[in-house]
Amino acid sequence: MISALRTDSENQNFIALVAELDADLGERDGEEHAFYHQFNSIQNLKYAIVLYFDEKPVGCGAIKAFDANTMEVKRMYILPKSRGKKLATRILNELELWAFDLGYKICILETGKRQPEAIALYTKNGYEIIPNYGQYVGIENSVCFQKHVSF
Repeated sequence: MISALRTDSENQNFIALVAELDADLGERDGEEHAFYHQFNSIQNLKYAIVLYFDEKPVGCGAIKAFDANTMEVKRMYILPKSRGKKLATRILNELELWAFDLGYKICILETGKRQPEAIALYTKNGYEIIPNYGQYVGIENSVCFQKHVSF
């Protein structure tokens, strides 16, 4: 059985999953990891999702306000053994719904070119590539996306 828990960044399962995400990104990004890591603090994230499969935490994601109309999707991760089951899409849909429930109209995000599975996930779920925003302007490895959310 799959269930999604709306929580925050103090949830211990969320913290553990993000630690695994950071380890994975550290390997993928190599020397660039420190640059990205500075923008990925989970302190004070008010809107986090932990996805459970048979009551075990298998994935996570979060959103944070970017501006009055836009939420930024952050910290998306699925445990390697749980991939290929459309669980990331489930988390992404839950985050979009939560953003919409909070009155936001757009979700944006950044991912890296060394994460082809993430790029495929966002493209498959209706996200469109946009010019790099904020701290990602001019960063060669970054790919930024946007989606208008409505339910």
